[in-house]
Amino acid sequence: MDKTTSKQINPLIRQRLKLTIIVVVLALFICVSFLILTRLNVSHSHVFLLFFTGIFALIISYMVLWTLGANVKYSRIVRILKRCYFAVVSIGLIWFIILQVLIISGSHTDYETKTDAVIVLGAGLINNRPSLILASRLNAAMEYSQKHKDIPIIVTGGLGQGQTVTEAEAMARYLIARGVDETQIWKEELSTNSHENINFALEIMQENGIDTENATVAIVSNEFHLYRAKIVAKKAGVEAIGVAAETPGFHRKLIYFFREAFSLTNEWVFR
Repeated sequence: MDKTTSKQINPLIRQRLKLTIIVVVLALFICVSFLILTRLNVSHSHVFLLFFTGIFALIISYMVLWTLGANVKYSRIVRILKRCYFAVVSIGLIWFIILQVLIISGSHTDYETKTDAVIVLGAGLINNRPSLILASRLNAAMEYSQKHKDIPIIVTGGLGQGQTVTEAEAMARYLIARGVDETQIWKEELSTNSHENINFALEIMQENGIDTENATVAIVSNEFHLYRAKIVAKKAGVEAIGVAAETPGFHRKLIYFFREAFSLTNEWVFR
């Protein structure tokens, strides 16, 4: 390689390296900002942290290859690594699309199947009252119970941080205030997640004489969560159908459907 070529390449590498460093600094600033917001419990900030971390990881990885590619010495290995990079990105995108198809496929209510109990999954309280998401689930449970009368509604959820009533108690109060018979409501007040919601609810069913091995339950959750909730129910050993609650707000739907793809992956890989 002659000196002229060397002089042409070195400035190009420096220029690309500067751009890469700028993007890295910008990425750190944005991700740290959302990390702080997440620590402050700002709504949905953890989803944006996940999103921007992933996007910047892809961008920076490509820019590193782009910078190395300016050096003839590494051009061959960079071409190979770029093919690997685009293959991984393509597989990830296809996987995400497949998950969204599965999530959407499970986001409907089955009104036809006979069930032995309704299990309403928890979704958090605000000032000891059901959040918008949880209220939508309770409304869906009431609508379902009007079509399937005389089966128990099991409300689930323990005592959350900063709350003075359990989630199940707040849910029961919500239903009773809207005309649901108190005797129809069974409370499960120990759980902290969906797995515990369902498993502890099944224990309550058994205590009340319902054979869970031969029973079918209606799982009430928001449409984005139903596919995974039925997987959890199957792992717990019970047949389940879904009752879909409409997620309030289009922006919430986008956020929750996006997040659910990662939650579903985690369910399959780590649970």
